[in-house]
Amino acid sequence: MWTAGAGIALFGLVGASAPNHNTLRAPITWLQLPAMTGTISAVATSVAIVLSCVGTIRLLGAHGQGWRPDPRALFRAGAIAVLVVANLTPVGSSDTASYAAYGRIAALGGDPYVTTPAQLGGAYARLVSDAWQNTPSVYGPVATWWQAAAGSVGGDRPFLTIWVLMLANAAAFLGTGYLLMRTAADPVRAALLWTANPLLIGVLVGGGHLDTLVAGLAVCAVHVARRATGRHHDLVVGGLVGLACGVKISAALVGVGLSWPLLRSGAWLRAARVTGAAVLTLAALYCGYGLHALNPLSAASHLVSTPSLWAVFDHFATEFVGPGTAAASISALWPVLMLGLALALHRHVPSDAPDIVTVTFALAFAWVLAAPWSMPWYTALACALATLFRSVRLTQWLVVATAGLALLHNSGGHGWT
Repeated sequence: MWTAGAGIALFGLVGASAPNHNTLRAPITWLQLPAMTGTISAVATSVAIVLSCVGTIRLLGAHGQGWRPDPRALFRAGAIAVLVVANLTPVGSSDTASYAAYGRIAALGGDPYVTTPAQLGGAYARLVSDAWQNTPSVYGPVATWWQAAAGSVGGDRPFLTIWVLMLANAAAFLGTGYLLMRTAADPVRAALLWTANPLLIGVLVGGGHLDTLVAGLAVCAVHVARRATGRHHDLVVGGLVGLACGVKISAALVGVGLSWPLLRSGAWLRAARVTGAAVLTLAALYCGYGLHALNPLSAASHLVSTPSLWAVFDHFATEFVGPGTAAASISALWPVLMLGLALALHRHVPSDAPDIVTVTFALAFAWVLAAPWSMPWYTALACALATLFRSVRLTQWLVVATAGLALLHNSGGHGWT
């Protein structure tokens, strides 16, 4: 517990000591310590990640050996940490600045799928990472509405918009954690892996990422699917999957994970209802913007995160066969790798766990490991689903993978030099 607490404290210290290399370019003014130097902030953030990783693994290990704390106490402790971190300057990523800029564009009546933060200009644009200044929104309509609501509240004050987004994200995180504790067979494990997980709090809440909302909608869909008794349940499940895809299109993995067990069992009609409801929901969401809203997403699908193994492959492939062939090779190879990893991961899942949970988990975790563009907050979906079954080894792999990605991608959007 001391190790986990120290990790959270360091995350909070970095956020309160903004601006620094690991936070947004300007601090939230109502809680501000003297600014850290770039070196100190980088070291502090890396140590926070390592301590949080070790603390989470050891707490889960202690629980596996018989430690039985009160899950309500864990939830309260996690909620306090979440509320503290959510009121600080975002750490490890500049995504919230992009969210705020897209939200302000939408609140002003513009189209964030055409207009870029650079075209918006002003105080909002100055907070956006250089890499995303000229990129329209790659998020779905639900995310745009979420961001526009914050942009309407924040007005010309970007950090008020960001603060609203941080608080809304914290509420979604705690709501997801509460549902997981109520529905998981082991509420202590659910609390340790989600609500009281210092690594997730630091990465997911401290960064204010939309993946929290995707995970929450996915958990709702899985919960309804596990209780499904009729046609209307299938339609609700599909609707929830469609809403999740309306936040980030990667949530389509949830739809595949929920439909595949139905197809294997011969429940073709149920699978068709779930898929149809998801597709219709997503189509209805995009109707307000038009097909051009998919263009930025198509362009972003070819990105390769740096540093990563795919970046190394891309570098050498570009040298030998050219950029076009290199990009095409990556696009063809990574889905194959993802499916292979999903099959391997699924073999390690307990056989008594529901297929709709384990298949979705395996796909979500394999996607994080195999995708050319992968960030630590992408593990939110896999972490949420991992609370619904018991597997010590897979949980450890998942926590370590999250920490590893966080160590590679925690520069507050400034990039590493």
